[in-house]
Amino acid sequence: MKYMILSYASQQDYDGMSGKDAGDVPAWSPEDMAAMAEFMTTVNKELEESGELVETRGLAAPVHTRRLGSRDGVPFVTDGPYAETQEVLAGYWVVECESIDRATEIAARLGQCPYPGNTYDNAYADIRPIAESAEDMGF
Repeated sequence: MKYMILSYASQQDYDGMSGKDAGDVPAWSPEDMAAMAEFMTTVNKELEESGELVETRGLAAPVHTRRLGSRDGVPFVTDGPYAETQEVLAGYWVVECESIDRATEIAARLGQCPYPGNTYDNAYADIRPIAESAEDMGF
């Protein structure tokens, strides 16, 4: 079964990672970024070697995003970051493994990524099965 592991961040998080002081989010140093990159490279390589990694991507900062919506049948565009929410999808992994329990183990390992300070102590990820067919949707 394939599962998508979704990670979230805010524009402040992206600002902090780019080295800017972002209020409650500490500025990341080059060493902090190197530690994160090394950790992610290691975990992704482990998943590749086990045959469980299908795909992974990080997403650009919310400030570079557009959201298309509709009001009364009229389309509208909102530039990011969105006023409606602080956290947005920051990246994802698609893994193929035996169970949602194994996908949860993988997500927990990803949650061990180093970061400065304690800002991300309450971070979370979603783990969702990927439907391969209409039958998988449960309808």
